[in-house]
Amino acid sequence: MPATQLIQLIDSLIDAFERSGGSGVLVSSARAHPRKFVVTDSFGGMKVWVYAWTLTPGGRPQLKNEYRIQMTSVTSPLEVNPDGATVLMGYEPNLKMFAGFDLAKHRTFTTGSPSVQVDVTCLHRALQDGLAFHRKGNDEIVVGVRPDQLLNYVHTSTGLHRYGSNRDTFEIISKASSLKKIRPNEMALLTGPRQRIVQTISRIARSANFREQVLNAYGQRCAVTRLELRLVEAAHILPVSAPQSIDHVVNGISLSPTYHRAFDTGLIYLDDSYVMKLNSKKEQFLSALKLDGGMGDFKSKLGKIHLPPDQQQWPDIDIIRKANKYRGID
Repeated sequence: MPATQLIQLIDSLIDAFERSGGSGVLVSSARAHPRKFVVTDSFGGMKVWVYAWTLTPGGRPQLKNEYRIQMTSVTSPLEVNPDGATVLMGYEPNLKMFAGFDLAKHRTFTTGSPSVQVDVTCLHRALQDGLAFHRKGNDEIVVGVRPDQLLNYVHTSTGLHRYGSNRDTFEIISKASSLKKIRPNEMALLTGPRQRIVQTISRIARSANFREQVLNAYGQRCAVTRLELRLVEAAHILPVSAPQSIDHVVNGISLSPTYHRAFDTGLIYLDDSYVMKLNSKKEQFLSALKLDGGMGDFKSKLGKIHLPPDQQQWPDIDIIRKANKYRGID
């Protein structure tokens, strides 16, 4: 692999770890397989081993959508991480998208440079849905992965490839990833583990769609501070735990992590005029505990939030009122 492609591949993996809510540090040689990362996310720290090559056109005229990785510079069987996840990936630099292959099916191979294929339309679908699925003739499932979903894929890859190869499960997983309605009788046909993987994909798809809607609406900036730097998060105004919460942009606001945490805990709240305010009761509580250091600077950023250019994407007033009532804010 040329040096420029190698640098782009490693940088794209590190960038994807960040975009998917974590951070990744390469702790091995960039040239040696597998590339070993220490990754930190909301689940804690973990070791992730990545076998990855650049995806290139397959070269068969009759299969114009076929892309492949050439597994060079590795020997069979591929070494597997004993203390964490191991994934087999392809990266398409023009689309800036990943394909996740079934490591169990490709860990052992004959001598040479075996190739592994994916239909590139799977990557195009993943651009929209976050994760998308392609079922090959040998019952292997390949997963198209948008960079902001890389860690979700890492956490679920074993189950996705194991259960997704089943035709019925594959069809329902594909529905879940594209947010199509799944009927109860369809779920009833699946075993418990297969139902759980479908439920996981449904949750990932809803979360990814909500996050993309909200961050795009607010221009990837914090509605309070205007901070960008890829440090903003999509916050639910009416929490997910509330019965009437919805994964829609009008129930979302883009916030930097500190203000997101403050919003979720009720330290700050949004009023009917789209002004972010400090909850005086919480302020007094923190003051009594002598935990109010930095409050002055924190409060100085509050005020009328920066709203999306499209008024149809502004927070819904009724949702704001329900959220304040749910959090016990007068």
